[in-house]
Amino acid sequence: MRSSPGGGVPLVLGLERGPESFSVHRTAVFAAGGGRDDANLAFAERLVKFLLWQKGAGRITVEGPAPLVEGLRKIFAPGGARAFDAAFMGRVYERVFAIEGMAADTTPPARESASPKGGHLDGNRIGLDLGASDRKVAAVIRGEPVFTEEVVWSPRDQQDPGWHLAQIQSALKIAGARMPRVDAIGVSTAGVVINNRILVASLFRGVPEARFQADVKGIFQAVQKEWNGIPLEVANDGDVTALAGSMSLKDGAVLGIAMGSSQAAGYVTPARCLTDWLSELAFAPVDWRRNAPADEWSGDLGVGVQYFSQVAAGRLATAAGLPLTAGASPAERLKEIQAAHESGDERAARVFDSIGCFLGYALAYYAEFYEIRHVLALGRVTSGRGGPLIVDRALAVLRDEFPEVAARIRIHMPEGEIERRHGQAVAAASLPVIAGTS
Repeated sequence: MRSSPGGGVPLVLGLERGPESFSVHRTAVFAAGGGRDDANLAFAERLVKFLLWQKGAGRITVEGPAPLVEGLRKIFAPGGARAFDAAFMGRVYERVFAIEGMAADTTPPARESASPKGGHLDGNRIGLDLGASDRKVAAVIRGEPVFTEEVVWSPRDQQDPGWHLAQIQSALKIAGARMPRVDAIGVSTAGVVINNRILVASLFRGVPEARFQADVKGIFQAVQKEWNGIPLEVANDGDVTALAGSMSLKDGAVLGIAMGSSQAAGYVTPARCLTDWLSELAFAPVDWRRNAPADEWSGDLGVGVQYFSQVAAGRLATAAGLPLTAGASPAERLKEIQAAHESGDERAARVFDSIGCFLGYALAYYAEFYEIRHVLALGRVTSGRGGPLIVDRALAVLRDEFPEVAARIRIHMPEGEIERRHGQAVAAASLPVIAGTS
């Protein structure tokens, strides 16, 4: 195997999502047999993990040292440390996930898929944002929200998808009653969505597999039927966050990060298109420490949800010595933290300062994988006085530690509470195309 600059050897990772969707990542590792095989595998495992949740793949090809390829196969296999990730990707891409070795210089060129989506402001639209702890709905007439509502719910514990359907329909009917007619519906939801089908979503974790396949995958087709077949478009909540930023900034290269019950993320390309990447950064590692906090779903350490969510805020509040109500939900704990911050409790301020510090370092890392000009921060964690504190601290970290990144990235946060909390619902309303318009 040929050498790379600096004495290493190439590591080329190909991420296959479909016949016309293939990403390539190139880096370098130590040559095999030099006593660095363990370091190679530790590095490559974290890199593959990040790329899987940034871009997604049903199959990964690897040009690299043979021990590294074999080690990755074992880790991302049933019974391996990353079995969760392999099973998740298999479900998303509806095939058995595989890692395959490749001979040097045989990885095909990248084939990326991206297209414009959203930004449609004509007519009377409903935007629905389905999060893990609350659902938000907006009635939007010619681009202006005339009504918004936020309702706390607990969808993850519900086993009957009929409950989810009733909740969705209730929200839509409430918003629809505020307009003379409804021309289109746009939905932002946590999870993986392809062709308006729900393939994986934490909102439906309590639903038995048979019911998921029968009733959840096509739940929005059922919704559309109830609304007489009007245009309906469903997108991942992170992508809708990025879309909201692109619409307001009238620019591309936007990374959207919504800090709510989990971390949602999405990306709009420099050409103002949405990709077919997963951008599920809640599961992407940002902290490589061996004692980093564990994610309760995947079991992995140091992933984004533990740093940019209600869960993160509660964990930090406990570390800061801020008393919170025992048994309260993450959303309720966040309200207590925000109330303490409003009253001047310095322990609560440290929570948001820490999240901002995390964000600064994470953005420097994300910039290695995305071309970023703008970052839009939304979600319940950014509400109140904590939001500006998060942004200020993140900017300070970038200026002090990563000046070259700070010079090319701007962080944005909507000024109003409605925009911060309901921006995704309003942007979601812009997703569908109404017949006869563009």
